[in-house]
Amino acid sequence: MFVDHRKDPYSRNLFDAGTQEYEEAVLEYFAALAGASPGEVHGYVAASPRDALLNGLAMARRGLPEPSVYLCEQTRYDIVQICELLGMNRVVVRTRPDGTMDAEDLRLQTRMRRGTGAVVVAICGTPLRGAIDNVAELRAVAAASGPVHVHVDAAAGGLAAAHSNQVPPWSLAHGAHSITLSGHSLLGLPVPAGISLVRREPMPPTLSGITLPDHLVIGSRSGLAALLLWTRLRSLGRAGVAAMVARCQDVAAYALEQFEAAGVSPEHFPGSLTVTFERPPHWVLDKWRLPYTRDLAQIVMTGPMTRTTVDEFAADLSAARQGAAA
Repeated sequence: MFVDHRKDPYSRNLFDAGTQEYEEAVLEYFAALAGASPGEVHGYVAASPRDALLNGLAMARRGLPEPSVYLCEQTRYDIVQICELLGMNRVVVRTRPDGTMDAEDLRLQTRMRRGTGAVVVAICGTPLRGAIDNVAELRAVAAASGPVHVHVDAAAGGLAAAHSNQVPPWSLAHGAHSITLSGHSLLGLPVPAGISLVRREPMPPTLSGITLPDHLVIGSRSGLAALLLWTRLRSLGRAGVAAMVARCQDVAAYALEQFEAAGVSPEHFPGSLTVTFERPPHWVLDKWRLPYTRDLAQIVMTGPMTRTTVDEFAADLSAARQGAAA
């Protein structure tokens, strides 16, 4: 079936076919996870988290005079590229040892550019450590120096954070103006899917002289991701998603114990599904296809990871350390 959306999910016209009602249901589900009612936000299901991120940052830019974008040192490269695409000045903010953005450095950086507007990109699930920024804290320190828009990149950690009591304030409920979530990695979709949610606020009608009649920066888009997301969420139910996240968090906690026993100095941010540890030899990296940065490697405890898999992995880490010691 040909599924083509030409406007935002809340606009009906004769040319849209098939899945708008499904998309609205998906957006309602993710809005609730992010702490907002459907009437408080607008958004859409994007072809990827990157597309959703582009929409969120473009909407942030529309409401501020000449904003700089404040990024932590551990931000995803997609954000850097989108800032270049939108012509927005980037300011790198230091990170704390746990991987979160340093609020005091953000305070200093925004004061140095007082009055120009600040787009603060908070992260829920940083690429390396899975760290989660405190949105309420970051918004407060940035707003002290002028107008601010806080966007949360929760593509990596939003679903887990929404089902955990251990994480800091991270969502729309905690003061964010917009948020990007991912619908495919943890839910196991066969295609990428991103979710863009933005608070409903009056916005200027133009961006760099280009008329934008609705709340999207893209035109025609596929409804396939929305349909697949609705199908997956319908099959799991809210209780099923919560149980899936709880199982993954249990495996992450178990991995932390086993990696400590293996002697690789693991680290785990509360509520995250990511465990980081000392980078092992290349044969371990290659066997388990591990991402790494300098002296740290990571593994994310999503669906394929079980306690049995963790035991096998920990055995390889232990063997690698014993080989290095010998």
